[in-house]
Amino acid sequence: MGKSLSSPGQRNLIMYTITILPGHDRNGDPEPFEALHLRPGDTIAIVGPTGSGKSAFINDIEVFAQGDTVTGRQILVDGAPPPERFVRDPSCKPVALITQTTKCLADLTVQEFLSMHLRARKIEEGDRIAETINLANQFTGEPIRSGTRISSLSGGQTRSLLIADAVVISHAPIILLDEIENAGIFRDRVITCLKESGTTVIFVTHDPLVSLLSDRRIVMGNGSVRAVLEPDGAEASILRQVTEMDNYLSSLRERLRSGEILSEQVAAI
Repeated sequence: MGKSLSSPGQRNLIMYTITILPGHDRNGDPEPFEALHLRPGDTIAIVGPTGSGKSAFINDIEVFAQGDTVTGRQILVDGAPPPERFVRDPSCKPVALITQTTKCLADLTVQEFLSMHLRARKIEEGDRIAETINLANQFTGEPIRSGTRISSLSGGQTRSLLIADAVVISHAPIILLDEIENAGIFRDRVITCLKESGTTVIFVTHDPLVSLLSDRRIVMGNGSVRAVLEPDGAEASILRQVTEMDNYLSSLRERLRSGEILSEQVAAI
């Protein structure tokens, strides 16, 4: 089952193809697709209005639903029901879910949190803590230090640390990210890193940049998949424009954080 690819730190990463078989919407009507296949290296954006079923979609993947959730969907791993160890043993689970709620283990330092995770997975520490922190610091403009307590981290720092932890320590081939745009992190760097590692990444997002950077978009409505879109380069010029706007806004944000007063000329797009 699965195939091996290189990942950060040059460790072998076992990759899997995830298949989502359709369930039904909130009215009980069948979803209008036969099967969705998520392959190693895919980046998928889940879009739709609030309450459309986006979080339920990724939750089905995280729990390896077998028709036993409210959506009725079934999740297959390499074309078959997942092995029991994926469902019951957290250390074997190939899926990492990072949600908007990140408050946990508040009394631990970053070093203690990562060390505990390594022990839980029976992994020798080596340089993995430093590697995780270094990777996290590529995702956030606010440096993370090993002695800082988790409770002192900002939302962006916490989300960046958890993403890096999923890549380096969890070594998860499938990462589910729920609205990373709200965390104040460098989304393009996160997406580039995860693509290069061969990780399958699924974003729940309202962010145009994240949506446009993804390979496919799954559009949700009334608890159901409504459409699967694959622009295949058709939106390249729009992506360039959105990237420029995003870079501009990020520059203004950093200048405001540093206490600068912006003139009307500077603030004009």
